[in-house]
Amino acid sequence: MGDKERLERFEAMKAAVESQHADIAAKMEELKKQGKQRTVTYRQLMGNKLGLENILQLYKLYDID
Repeated sequence: MGDKERLERFEAMKAAVESQHADIAAKMEELKKQGKQRTVTYRQLMGNKLGLENILQLYKLYDID
């Protein structure tokens, strides 16, 4: 795999993580509006969101924006 292909794959992965994070945040906001912050679904989304935030923080730590 060449450097260009590797970079393209990395950029696609980063975009997917950002997209997933935004989707989860939107779903959580909708559940919050419905007063469903204590549901299993909300808590699972929170866990997933925190995991994605950790990945995004690593990108920032290594100055990958």
